[in-house]
Amino acid sequence: MLELRNVTKAVGAAEHIRDVSLTLQHGSLNVLLGPTLSGKTSLMRLMAGLDVPTSGSVWFDGQNVTGTPVQKRKIAMVYQQFINYPAMTVYENIASPLRVAGIEQAKIDSQVREAAALLKLTPYLDRTPLSLSGGQQQRTALARAIVKNASLVLLDEPLANLDYKLREELRAELPRIFAAAGTIFVYATTEPHEALLLGGNTATLSEGRITQFGPTIDVFRRPVDLVTARTFADPPLNTIVLAKKGPDFLLEGGVKLPVPVELAGIADTNYTIGFQPHHLSLERPNALAVPVRAKVTITEITGSESFIHLDFADARWVMLTHGIRDFETDAVVEVFIDPRHVMVFDEHGRAMTAPKLAA
Repeated sequence: MLELRNVTKAVGAAEHIRDVSLTLQHGSLNVLLGPTLSGKTSLMRLMAGLDVPTSGSVWFDGQNVTGTPVQKRKIAMVYQQFINYPAMTVYENIASPLRVAGIEQAKIDSQVREAAALLKLTPYLDRTPLSLSGGQQQRTALARAIVKNASLVLLDEPLANLDYKLREELRAELPRIFAAAGTIFVYATTEPHEALLLGGNTATLSEGRITQFGPTIDVFRRPVDLVTARTFADPPLNTIVLAKKGPDFLLEGGVKLPVPVELAGIADTNYTIGFQPHHLSLERPNALAVPVRAKVTITEITGSESFIHLDFADARWVMLTHGIRDFETDAVVEVFIDPRHVMVFDEHGRAMTAPKLAA
């Protein structure tokens, strides 16, 4: 078990990590999700022992390892910028941690070839990394981490340089591989959809602090605050500030959005309403959905999906819809909001509720 207890890391006057407490269990997959400069890499360096916290402590299996250098820990790390030994063959790169550990040659050969087969590197075992593509070099670094049999594996956006098909295959395989070994698996990403695909647990980060940690789907569906909800949304979360009056939130044009039943007793004041882009729709999804009229600013067509950017009152929204939807700029369209999917936040950004339905 890895524990961070009230860990802070300051560099000069800047706090890169602020009072983080986190517990990760053996055999668990844990995603660090946040935008660039939110603290993901800084947190991983503290976990690894590459950096020492300014205050707080790091524990592993009940022992205080704060200040213990990375060389004395059973840790494997893979970065977005792949790191290999250029003078060694792919085979020797993968085998290097096993040779350092004194493993017998027959077992080294078996483990290297198994990892190479998984990562589609078998044809390249006799080549040097500089003769490979970027994706092949990253796969070599991943294979070396797989064979190391580490207690803690830290992957810092490791799949960014791989092609789509291999990236999807590895997302499915990596959690199974490390969980079977009882490894603590930590994966940093800026992409919410990647966290959802990986599953496990997710810690959302913002400005060096963890805003929420728990099962990935729970954090996505039930964020504790507006910061977390925005971190876990790509395209950006749609929001608008609305006044509550009686059983309804009041939208522009006299449109009323029903208040969720479980919040019927909250005070009549202003709240921030949030909902995901795929929860706006051009067709009425059910009888509860509320229609509003919004102006199109941009339409982005990706092929199978379209992102429609909208102006409504003082809000800027994005709607994600299937298929090709080519609207003229400034066209006024009717879109539907399903009140069952809205999140409600108070004036301090704290969640009042979150949708109970599946995303």
